[in-house]
Amino acid sequence: MGREWRPKGEPDTVLVHDFIDKELGKVIPYGVFDLSENKGWVSVGIDHDTAHFATEAIRRWWKKMGVKRYPTAKALLITADGGGSNGSRCRLWKIALQELATKLAMPIHVCHFPPGTSKWNKIEHRMFSHITQNWRGGPLVSHEVIIQLIANTTTAAGLKIRAELDAGSYPMGLTVSDEELAALKIKRARFHGDWNYALFPIKS
Repeated sequence: MGREWRPKGEPDTVLVHDFIDKELGKVIPYGVFDLSENKGWVSVGIDHDTAHFATEAIRRWWKKMGVKRYPTAKALLITADGGGSNGSRCRLWKIALQELATKLAMPIHVCHFPPGTSKWNKIEHRMFSHITQNWRGGPLVSHEVIIQLIANTTTAAGLKIRAELDAGSYPMGLTVSDEELAALKIKRARFHGDWNYALFPIKS
């Protein structure tokens, strides 16, 4: 998306397809968008897109942005896509959320979008679409460039974004047993409890 002009005969050399760069590796953006404030947070991961990576991005947003804006908050509400690392059927997502709820000492309410409706998510057309336009088709040659391009994204409506590199390790293939799932302190809503639920802190 977008375009950036170059002098004739002096194009930037880029890969034709989205292959992993041998030096840069890969980057995985995970965003949090505050609807009421029109502000966003993007964690740029370099390992794997897992449930623990997703919840770590939420934790970072809360620590560096959320708690300052909502110091008296007693719960968090997250609207999430139906699939992926934060999918409604992902067991590890609920385990990671349980850990986060306990760490933050507050309930976390989750509402998933129905399957096939991820574009309803406001973060797509109020944040990530503008980030894509701000790239202007330019090569993403380093982590620093990627973070700067994300963080420098603004709109006439006042959108502001903070971005940070997450160099943590998030291994794939972790399994969650039935016993671990049963130990969750979860309350499901009457309407589509598989999509709408809350996880409460576990007191030690």
